[in-house]
Amino acid sequence: MKTHTSFHPNNKHKSGYDLDTLCSVFTDLIPFVFENKYETKTIDFANPKAVKALNTALLFKDYNIKFWEFPDANLCPPIPGRVDYIHHVADLLKTSKITDNLNVLDVGTGASCIYPILGVSEYNWRFVATDIDKTSLKSAQKIIDKNNLKNRIELRHQKELSQIFKGVLNQEDCFSVSICNPPFYKSEADALEATTRKLKGLNKASYKLVRNFSGTQNELWYKGGEKAFIHNYLYESSLFKEQCVWFTILVSKKDLVKGMYTSLKKLGATSIKTINMGQGNKVSRIIAWSFQ
Repeated sequence: MKTHTSFHPNNKHKSGYDLDTLCSVFTDLIPFVFENKYETKTIDFANPKAVKALNTALLFKDYNIKFWEFPDANLCPPIPGRVDYIHHVADLLKTSKITDNLNVLDVGTGASCIYPILGVSEYNWRFVATDIDKTSLKSAQKIIDKNNLKNRIELRHQKELSQIFKGVLNQEDCFSVSICNPPFYKSEADALEATTRKLKGLNKASYKLVRNFSGTQNELWYKGGEKAFIHNYLYESSLFKEQCVWFTILVSKKDLVKGMYTSLKKLGATSIKTINMGQGNKVSRIIAWSFQ
C-alpha cells in the first residue's frame, strides 16, 4: 500500500489549481490549457513548455513575482513541492525558537533561484544562494534584479565541483539553516531512465524523450549520485557547525536515511530529524541536523 502524504497546511496549492485565474494572470499559459475526457481543465504535464508556463503563473499569482525567465534547458522546479520544503523549514526554525534575523543558505540555487524567491515571499527571509554554474547564476541574478530582491538575496559562485560549503562561506557568515535539493542521479543515462519511467506513468511512453521539468547536467547528476553528494554535504557540514544552526537536505531515496543517521552521529550531530513531505503518491523527506 502506498503512503499518502499531503501538502503542508500552509501550502497555497493544497487544493489544486484554478487554471482560469492563472490564465488571467499569465496569458502565456492559455494555449496549453485544454479540457480532458472528464471535462476538467488541465495541461499536458509531459510538455516542458506547458509545465514552465503553469509554474510561472503560480509565481505571478501567489508569490508577488513579476519576472521569472531562464533557459528552457534548465530545471523548471514545481512550485507546490518547492514551497512545501520552505514551510517545513519554517516549522523547524519556529520549534527551535529561531524567529529573528533569519539568514538562509541555499546550496545549488539553479537558474530559477526558486527557494530564495519563495522564502522571501512567504517569510521575508534573507538568503545567500550558491551554484557551481556561472550561467545559472546569471539567470538567477536577472530574476533577483527584475523583482527588486537585491537586498534579500546574495548569490555566490562555488568554483569547485567537489565542494559544498568550502570556498563559498566566509568566517563571519552565520546562518539559521541551510537548504539543498541535491542532484539525484549518477549519470545522464540514469536521469533518462527516470524520465522514461515518468512518461510511462503519464501514459506518454511514445513521447520524444524530453524531461518534463528539463534540467542540465549540474542540476541532475553528480558523480556517485545522490548518496555521494549527500555524504559530502554531511561531512562538510561538520566543518562549519558553528556557522549554521540547522543543516537540511532533501532525500529522495528512503534507503539512504539509515546511513545518514549513522554518519551524522559519528560526525557529532546532537540533533537529527526526518521530516516527511509528499504530494499524492510521491513521498520524499527532509533530513535536518544540528551540532549546536
